[in-house]
Amino acid sequence: MTVCSVLPSVTNHAGGLGGKQSLRPKMKAEKESPSKDRIISQILLLVCLGFFNTGGVLAVNMTIPNTLIRGTVGGEALLSVRYVSFSLDLPVIKWQLKREKSVTVVQSIGTDIIGTLRPEYRDRILVFENGTLLLHNLRLSDDGIYDVEISITDDTFTGEGSITLTVDEPISRPYIDMEASSVLELSENVILNCSHDNGTRTTYRWLKGGKPLTNATRFVLSPDQKLLTITRVLMADDDIYTCTVENPVGSITSLPIRLTVYRRSSLYIILSTGGIFLLITLVTICACWTPSKKSRHPTRKPLSRFYDHSHQSPVNNTGSFRG
Repeated sequence: MTVCSVLPSVTNHAGGLGGKQSLRPKMKAEKESPSKDRIISQILLLVCLGFFNTGGVLAVNMTIPNTLIRGTVGGEALLSVRYVSFSLDLPVIKWQLKREKSVTVVQSIGTDIIGTLRPEYRDRILVFENGTLLLHNLRLSDDGIYDVEISITDDTFTGEGSITLTVDEPISRPYIDMEASSVLELSENVILNCSHDNGTRTTYRWLKGGKPLTNATRFVLSPDQKLLTITRVLMADDDIYTCTVENPVGSITSLPIRLTVYRRSSLYIILSTGGIFLLITLVTICACWTPSKKSRHPTRKPLSRFYDHSHQSPVNNTGSFRG
């Protein structure tokens, strides 16, 4: 027995119940508002009409277990979907890749592909009965948002959904470039560069002695954190340094590298911490000072007189003596 077949009996039964009441209250109630039984019968009638006109299902009910899929270059990606429909007809499945102008990846009736695939998708695509799409031999160009539509002839509305696929290149072993592995303390700058040959969408982390490093007064990281600059190196900076590179499909750490810091002499430390100014002052004074110039005269020889020490009298030039 269908729902529609019981409609008359519901209406008659309601009328029978109303017959026990007085005529005046009944007429007054009908004028004020429609009876509840009439509203119920109209609703059931509409439901029956909708049921037979749509075949029992108003739309394809589609679910997506995972809306974000991560893949690697050369690997595979399974874009999984499920749908529910009471129709026995095969679904029409359409996958598109969002670009400025959407690119049709594949269109099929069930698992049978319609038309010819684009060259970049040939021998790389498989469509399952439930609408799931499998991509083989992934390329960087496969990265993007995929829209899927599933429609069935008997169903009124199409099931729609989207899945984001990221495709990344695995990271090769990183290594640290440094101009010199040993420096003197109080050197101005030491720069460490974290490099690698392969890898996409990479991020960087630095470790000193196995502990994470962040931007600090003397440890300065570049905006992408690929470069680490140590300003005015101290003895405490003598340690082992490593860098870790990460992307959506993995992470890998470089081999450790040691920065050796040697202590400077005490004289250098004194000069570098203030004595240098005193030294400059002394050198400047010495360079500017010149001795005063004094006039030099020839030494005047005194006149000598010869005496005869025995007679206590002077000797004249002729050799005679005065009496």
